[in-house]
Amino acid sequence: MTNQNPLDPEFVQNPYPTYDLMRKEGQLFYWKDYGFYCSTQHKVVNDLLRDRRFASELPDDLAPEPPEHLREFYAFESRSILAIEPPSHTRIRALLTRAFTARRINAMAPEVRTLSHDLISAFPDGPFDLLTEFAEVIPVVVICRLLGVPEEMAPQLLTWSHDMVAIYQARRDRPLEDRTEAATVAFMDYIRDFVAMRRISPKNDLISELISARDKGEKLTEDELITTCILLLNAGHEATVHGISNGIKLLLETGIRFGQDDKENLKIIEETLRLDPPLHMFTRYALEDVRVGGHDFKRGEQVGLLLAAANRDPSVYENPQTFHPARNNARQLAFGAGLHFCIGAPMARMEMLNSMPILLKACPDLALTKKPVYADRYHFRGLEKLMVTR
Repeated sequence: MTNQNPLDPEFVQNPYPTYDLMRKEGQLFYWKDYGFYCSTQHKVVNDLLRDRRFASELPDDLAPEPPEHLREFYAFESRSILAIEPPSHTRIRALLTRAFTARRINAMAPEVRTLSHDLISAFPDGPFDLLTEFAEVIPVVVICRLLGVPEEMAPQLLTWSHDMVAIYQARRDRPLEDRTEAATVAFMDYIRDFVAMRRISPKNDLISELISARDKGEKLTEDELITTCILLLNAGHEATVHGISNGIKLLLETGIRFGQDDKENLKIIEETLRLDPPLHMFTRYALEDVRVGGHDFKRGEQVGLLLAAANRDPSVYENPQTFHPARNNARQLAFGAGLHFCIGAPMARMEMLNSMPILLKACPDLALTKKPVYADRYHFRGLEKLMVTR
């Protein structure tokens, strides 16, 4: 049994020593502060992410009635492909896969490069926050362009998105929940109106394509369409922001720099994602009574899968605490695995590959001005600020 408050400042800043201790407890350990079993071991985490006896949502008959003050948020979540299971998951993901093509993603790479150069040219003199001046801007602008949402809405979308995803962190109280509900309602109202406008005047964007798929009878309901658009806006930038900023922090600390070869540069990016990923825990629920890792799970019992700890499992990675870009990162779990593997992973990699090398090449003297501090948002892993000079 482990006692580790996820709000403890020392743990928030560096959870990895604790993960090493947790790993020594075996395939599974009981995290008392959460009240369920977890795993830090790569094989167990990987296997359970792929095990169809576990799901991202509780069986319907065991799911509690959502509180009234979060009614709209939980209605939204019940339609999200992050939470639902087949057959609904299969139907919605298939539509997104056909729309989220490699061709469409790769076609946006020149835009990301141009945007990166534009942001760099506007950097202020003296110390500045790379998070707000660079890392936060690129993902939200890219997803706005992909979906067709006006870029001038980006600051508002960021605010709504931050307030919605905040509910998943360990630090959660009633004021936070009220902000989440208000953001959900406002975001859905905005997208509903935008969808209505695009239905009248379609464009060459992802929202118009999803509307067309719905109207051609591919069984995407209006609420599912709106939820999916919001999910893409949320998930399309939240993790990528921290992927970029955590990665740049690591590169500035280690002195490692990109070269001219995209394949080699992508290896560096994969190593930053392995070593300090944006998301540290997924949870799953047992769909049946099942024995895994020496523990008998009852139907509906929850298990925590610690992605960041699995990415530092010494049974998979030699010297896992060190930054080693040449290592084989094919099995790293920053984007999950199995049925719910992140559909936006190719987009995130494209954005990182076409922004981070440009930044460090354009600013060869980029340096930290103070020790970066991670925000108190576990199980997310992102910086409060990334103060630098160039």
